[in-house]
Amino acid sequence: MKRGTTWSYVIRVRDPETGESKPRWVGGFVTEDDAKAARDEARVKARRGEYVDRNTITVREYLDEWIEAHAVEIKPKTLADYRHMINRYIKPNIGILRLQAVRASTITKLYRDLMARGGKNGRPLSSRTVDYVHAILRKAFRDAVNVDELLSSSPVEKAKRPRREIKEPGTVWTTDQLKAFLRYSRDHRLWPFFHLAAYTGARRGELLHLRWSDVDLDAKQLVIRGSASFIDGARVEGTTKSGRKRIVSLDDGTITVLRNQHKMQAADKLKVGPEWRGGGDYVFTTGWGEPVHPDTLSSLFPILIKRYNETYPDHPLPHARLHDLRHIHATTLLLAGVPVHVVAARLGHADPSITLRVYAHVIRAAEASAAEVFAKSINDQKGWC
Repeated sequence: MKRGTTWSYVIRVRDPETGESKPRWVGGFVTEDDAKAARDEARVKARRGEYVDRNTITVREYLDEWIEAHAVEIKPKTLADYRHMINRYIKPNIGILRLQAVRASTITKLYRDLMARGGKNGRPLSSRTVDYVHAILRKAFRDAVNVDELLSSSPVEKAKRPRREIKEPGTVWTTDQLKAFLRYSRDHRLWPFFHLAAYTGARRGELLHLRWSDVDLDAKQLVIRGSASFIDGARVEGTTKSGRKRIVSLDDGTITVLRNQHKMQAADKLKVGPEWRGGGDYVFTTGWGEPVHPDTLSSLFPILIKRYNETYPDHPLPHARLHDLRHIHATTLLLAGVPVHVVAARLGHADPSITLRVYAHVIRAAEASAAEVFAKSINDQKGWC
């Protein structure tokens, strides 16, 4: 039926509780064909018991409610990332649309537009970021179906998602270059952090969360229990990325580094006296006892590399990020033949398959020599033939 300038349809829907059949009017369609197509789809859903009453809530409104409803259960850093992605990439593009008007083609177009010009100043957005947008939309729309019952099905599940790119770590330092860097930066008060990052493969936030109560110098191990970060200028602590704690073994040299770190911290505390601001038993603190800010370490790392290269211009270190110390740790272990599941457990990967994907290039390098290793092993055996 045409009402004014738009078309509407009516179907009868049975109430699952009372069994009573009631008419449902739905309007706002531009053409008669659109109204008929929507009516036919609604009839099928009504017969299946999947019909959802019309709701005018927009994507923007629903996402605002959704993120607030999950604010308690989502890690603070993840929550901040979700809000940024929603406000930066989702709301400006599809926020004004009615939630129930979103189709798979709508989501596919969103991904395509973001890939083409979704970045800063209209530059292309990385597939990794678009994939993150997809993950958020998938969670939100699934809840719209299963929890809030605003949709009968999620258009995100049928959308053509961007091709996921598994970005392998770039070229990182050799073990000799790592040793050169650690030897050069040894006099800096934060040197123990760089050493521990390289020798454990732990993430920056995990080491900044570390307490002395988590370190067992006699058993030569430490426990990674959580992660620390700064959000809107405030320090926030939460669980690890996998949500689980893990035990990381330590070598004798690292034990010595930690013992010296403890002594240095004790000397700082004695020197500062009543002005000591430490109260959290943190392993890494400033000279006043406060937890070290994550940005301090990330900014210091390239500065030390630059100073090293100015001191040794004939043997410069390639550009590297602080996180690359984690990659060096993993790469070194894998090339040394340490089983993937052991490396995965040490890094805190939820599943060894993650390690296999991220470090596929290292696995391939090891596989290249597998045939020669096998042949040598057989040929070295003294047998009757």
